[in-house]
Amino acid sequence: MTIKKQINFGKDSIPSLFCKILIPTLLAMICQSVMIVIDGAFVGHLVGSDALAAINIFTPFWQIITGLGLMLGLGCSVVATIHLSHKKQLAANLNITQAIYVGSFCSLLITFWILLCPEITARTLGASDRLLPYVLDYEKYICLAAVALFLEAIGTLIIRLDGSPKYAMVTSSIPSILNVILDYVFIKELHFGISGAAIATSIGAGVGGIMTIVYLVFLTKNIHVLPIALTKKLCHMTIKNISHHCRLGFAILIGEIAGALMFFIGNLVFLKYMGEDGVAAFSVACYLLPFLFMIANAIAQSSQPIVSFNYGLHQNDRVFEAKKIATMSAIVMGIILTVITAFGATAVTEIFLNRDTPVFDMSVEGLPYFATCAIPFIINVSLIGFYQSIEYDKKAFLFSILRGAIFIIPSFILAPILFGEKGAWLAITFSEILTLIFIVTFGKVHLKNKIQAIP
Repeated sequence: MTIKKQINFGKDSIPSLFCKILIPTLLAMICQSVMIVIDGAFVGHLVGSDALAAINIFTPFWQIITGLGLMLGLGCSVVATIHLSHKKQLAANLNITQAIYVGSFCSLLITFWILLCPEITARTLGASDRLLPYVLDYEKYICLAAVALFLEAIGTLIIRLDGSPKYAMVTSSIPSILNVILDYVFIKELHFGISGAAIATSIGAGVGGIMTIVYLVFLTKNIHVLPIALTKKLCHMTIKNISHHCRLGFAILIGEIAGALMFFIGNLVFLKYMGEDGVAAFSVACYLLPFLFMIANAIAQSSQPIVSFNYGLHQNDRVFEAKKIATMSAIVMGIILTVITAFGATAVTEIFLNRDTPVFDMSVEGLPYFATCAIPFIINVSLIGFYQSIEYDKKAFLFSILRGAIFIIPSFILAPILFGEKGAWLAITFSEILTLIFIVTFGKVHLKNKIQAIP
């Protein structure tokens, strides 16, 4: 069974399959990351470091929305891929349809909450009196993009499953490029300030959401969105299927929440030890975190259909081969990003800040320490994605909780006490290394037992 004539997940060479999916996926992710950086550059240079810090304060919002899309997207993709390997087309379509509808509704609820309680939301995320006006101006526009952000996140996974990785790349890239163009218009030409950054992001995300809908309605080849009738039986089935999707994909939501928690706890720690300028310096590092996550996510997403399809067919050798290739890719990418960030700290900081600001020196001094998290960060995310792909949701959830809460919170609390300001920059590294040690030493035996037990 092939998902598309040109791609046979069950028979084609694993390295060839992985590269065929990874290259457009990685290009799309890198494009998104570059656009995010350019977006930050516009804000940092044209609006100021306080605006940059304010965006960093509100970043957990879109991380949670994206996490919702990735959770349901990965969950329904794993289930749909296994159904397709067993030639159950209708079941695959139904699972994907339910994930799209339920996730869109949840995103809409989040939008309404922020519009009704803007100051409560801003204060909850850690906005100080000095940063509050910037956060309020930003959030009132960015929250309007919640549904579109969700559709873009879930759509890339579904479109890739349908055998169109290049369209998925375009769906991610065009909104990012449009966002940068609109940044220039709204921030530089129209002088809308931080509100202009939010409007530009919302419009870009809207285009991405529309492109996803266009594909699913008019261009899809194997995966189709079905009309839904609100019958008692279907509602019961939807609850059952969505619960399964959430269990499978929950680890990736935890991963996004982990990122949000890194921002949230990090902002509080830097605010305590270095003030608002410290938060602005930390925001430079936080603009680099999407590079790490998106590259790791590209590796995980590229291996997912290969792993899940062969897992469904009990072709264990191909499952482990895909895991090995994904892990090696994670190591190589982690090394590259570590070197670039550590040795190019000054050049990276210049992208966001003027040299005459006190924040500049803080960032240049701290980035080399922050860079040490790249290798374990990317490996952890890709390995957690592997566990999700074989429906090992409890293990993936455990590892995500470790890196997202159990290790990151004490790392941010203890590292500055032990190492001073340098410790704040190293906290994420400590958390990721502890998680990686746990995965390698504790997870390996259980993984082999599970795969070898497959009939």
